[in-house]
Amino acid sequence: MTTSVTPWWKALKLRQEIHSASGQIDDVQMSLFRAVHATGADRPPYADADYYGDITHPTERLIDLLTEIAVRIGGGDDYLKARAVTRLDQGMGGGKSHACIGAYHLAANPRVLLETELGQKVTERARARIGHPLVGSLGHPHVVVLPCDNMTPGAGVQEFDGPAVNLYERFLWRLFSKDYTLFERYRRFWSDKHKIAEAISAVNRPVLIIVDEVLDYIGNGLDGANQTDLAAQDMAFLRALLDVVNDVPHVAMLVVMIASDTDKTALSPAAQARRDDVNSQLDRNGLPTTVTGVGDFADILRRRLFDAEPAGEVLAATAALYEEVLTDKTWSKQVWDPIGAAWRRNWRAEMTACYPFHPMLMSLAQSEWSKVAGFQRVRSTIRIFAATVYALQQRGKAGEWVPTLIGPGDLPLSDSTVREALLGSGLVEDDRTIANYRSLAEIEVINHDGSSGAARRQDLERQSSTWGTNNPRAAERAATFIFLASVVGTLRPGRGRGASAPEVKAATSVPGATYTVTDADGVVDELVNPNQGMSALDITPGQGNNKPARYFLSTRLTHRMLVKNIRRTITETERDQVIADIAKRLASSGPFRDLQFVPADPQRGPADVLATAGLDTAYTTRLIVLDPAQYSLRNGMEKPTLEALTVAMGLGQGAQQLPVQWASSAVYAVVNTQQRALTRNLAVEYLARQKALQAPEIQNDDELKTIGAKELAEAKTQLERALKRAYQHVAYLSQPDPDGERYLDQLTFDKDNITALDGMLVWKGLAARDKVFDTGQFSAKALLHNLRDHDYGKTLSDIRAAFYSAPRLPLLYSGDRDLQQAIYDAVSQGMLSIVDGAGTEVEVTAPGQVNLASTGLRLAKPQPKTCTDCNQPAHEGQCALSADDTVDSSSTPKPDSPAVDTPIVPRQRETDGPSPDQSSEREQARDRQVAFSFTKNLLANAESADGFAALFRAFYMALDERQISYLQGTLQLVIRSDEAEQIQQHLEELGISGTFKEI
Repeated sequence: MTTSVTPWWKALKLRQEIHSASGQIDDVQMSLFRAVHATGADRPPYADADYYGDITHPTERLIDLLTEIAVRIGGGDDYLKARAVTRLDQGMGGGKSHACIGAYHLAANPRVLLETELGQKVTERARARIGHPLVGSLGHPHVVVLPCDNMTPGAGVQEFDGPAVNLYERFLWRLFSKDYTLFERYRRFWSDKHKIAEAISAVNRPVLIIVDEVLDYIGNGLDGANQTDLAAQDMAFLRALLDVVNDVPHVAMLVVMIASDTDKTALSPAAQARRDDVNSQLDRNGLPTTVTGVGDFADILRRRLFDAEPAGEVLAATAALYEEVLTDKTWSKQVWDPIGAAWRRNWRAEMTACYPFHPMLMSLAQSEWSKVAGFQRVRSTIRIFAATVYALQQRGKAGEWVPTLIGPGDLPLSDSTVREALLGSGLVEDDRTIANYRSLAEIEVINHDGSSGAARRQDLERQSSTWGTNNPRAAERAATFIFLASVVGTLRPGRGRGASAPEVKAATSVPGATYTVTDADGVVDELVNPNQGMSALDITPGQGNNKPARYFLSTRLTHRMLVKNIRRTITETERDQVIADIAKRLASSGPFRDLQFVPADPQRGPADVLATAGLDTAYTTRLIVLDPAQYSLRNGMEKPTLEALTVAMGLGQGAQQLPVQWASSAVYAVVNTQQRALTRNLAVEYLARQKALQAPEIQNDDELKTIGAKELAEAKTQLERALKRAYQHVAYLSQPDPDGERYLDQLTFDKDNITALDGMLVWKGLAARDKVFDTGQFSAKALLHNLRDHDYGKTLSDIRAAFYSAPRLPLLYSGDRDLQQAIYDAVSQGMLSIVDGAGTEVEVTAPGQVNLASTGLRLAKPQPKTCTDCNQPAHEGQCALSADDTVDSSSTPKPDSPAVDTPIVPRQRETDGPSPDQSSEREQARDRQVAFSFTKNLLANAESADGFAALFRAFYMALDERQISYLQGTLQLVIRSDEAEQIQQHLEELGISGTFKEI
């Protein structure tokens, strides 16, 4: 607030009774009965004519009413220039009791009342009508007050009614001021117009008759008395009295009976007939009137709440504060013009009339609240606004922020007096709806101590901004206006249900340029956000500039409300579990042979969990997905995860160093910390919608069920998309330099459509890093390129193991099959040799014959070819052998031997066939490929069981004696559980994965 302008809570002084009651005006519902009859401490302040004149704003209609009465009873010979009978027929809270008390003071205390501002205006208007001053003290009139809302038919009160029983007798007792003689003289003539006129004239003074709330008496009151004669007498008297008043000089009558079209009182047929009877008499003998109009609201309020008018310079300075925002082009285009802010065109005059209330709030009360049938227009508005100004003034005195003008978003719903005044005003009809809106005010707007509520939390948690100090309750103000518009419901004339987006933004506005339309957009968007804002909102989407979005706080259970309530009950354990379940479902192995998911264990550390997860699987490429509940990378929270991965890959030091052999073939998929936070929020939304859809309230409502199913599907899609995006990181063991150190390397996916949960995408990413070979890339040349000198001479089993354990060697797309094919191709092309333990080259005729499990066969560099005739290096041309297949001894001398004749040794030609001894040796060295399949039921078939036992014994012996160089096959059997466990143990020792299941 600009310090150069005196704030309204300093410029205006609240009336003492408002301060004394802490904003609660107990006597705002004035009582004619109390004004006339109450005594002592029960006598209200307005029972004094001067106080009444001080708090009463002289509205034109009230001046007219009192002028009619003044002329009729104190106009001398010109009394006929005023009507005799006047009916006040406006609805509850419209000022009828206030007007009756004014009429009473006019007649009972004319000298005092006529000296007030109200009385002076009545005197002036009466003089203008009759052309001369009123009779002094109006001729000292006598007042007869029949407060029918405080009278029981057939049961008089001795203090007020004496011996009177029926309504006529009560009238006489008051007319004659308890003169028993006159009372008895006229008592019998309850329907005699002449006698009634004579009785009135007998007073010999002007007479004012006030009949307040007559329907309370003739309606259900007479029904309750259950006295036919009494009802007949009372109705006959009223008919006669209404006729007589017009005929007796200087007599005026004021009758209060709400018009039937606005009074919803339930009546019996007999009571309705009596009501119609009195209605017809009033229509014939008098004129209806009201004492307040829509334009009187602001003046009545200020007169009732404050004991002095604001200074002119304060009004001018306050109006000037708003000029900038009201003339701003952006505000005008997006806010003021769409809401039809007519008050803006004559801003200074409108603000002056409404001060300290904003014209937008006054327009809401005048144009909308007053149209609600149950709303007591003057009475309810005074209560609401009195509680509001008191609560806000207390804030100002405490040094808190107070709006420059009290707008439609500034009713402090945290104050119980304000909230109850609003909910009890008649804007909300039934008790259940009142209770629902009371809860909504606390949950959605602000609670009793201002510490919570959806809107209040947003204000408290908002980061500092350029406009924060000038508008610290922006979200609360927006929510308060939505609340007010929702309470009125569908009765907003020409506006539809709830509050429009431009109206809500207008409710958040403040003077000055620091708070812009863009700021208002942000506040409203955050407030109506289904995940962060008000949960009970029914939102009608906008349709262009002419049909903006509308917001309505619904007391009916909505899917959104249920979801928000359930959302609060979702635990972190539930949230993390659904994320883990979906991650396992979405993960795919792709080229990886095995896919594993490591669940979180909050009872143990991340490193301990990985160390005991059984991840070091032999001869298997593995994609290992880590549970986001315990593992994540980046955002300064990755240290525990990095330490755990370091241990799992065998890179730990000291006690953390584990004997990990197959770390190179394990690749880890890890979430991004920041993306995990988003995923967790979406997981809560998904679970809340899942639980909401299962709730009986939703299952029993087809519409809500349809909405729930749709939102659940959308939430599931969003969660899966976010979870895929969250798995951005891939961790693996790397050693680009064969002579360098091994280290933990990472691959991060920056594109939204690439996830570490997809094994194929991970493999492609690693291929770009040379960590793996993609499909078709591993050829014989690639094999030789990756072999080092020390690899030659290693067994095929060692070579195979190296491709799973040595990080310098890339992983193979198809694993063993790729390695078999590459070795076979290299051997076939003479680039490699496979030799046995003696160094003899072994021939392979197919990739499948490359026995990668062999510990006897080794890789060797290709051996030089020899001539089969001379056993010398291969040469061109004919071999130097004699025709008779002998070799000249001179051509093959033995070194270090004497030159003697040497017998010719015949050399076997390859085409001649082996000698018997050579043939035997070759037959012994030759391998055979054995393949067989079988299916056999061994139950009750001992002979077959023995046969298979003999077969496997022979199989065992061959293995035990190292006679089998290659194994390949699948064996499926049904076996006893205890024996199966032994087999499983043996398989694990061999690094073979078996499938075991109970049957």
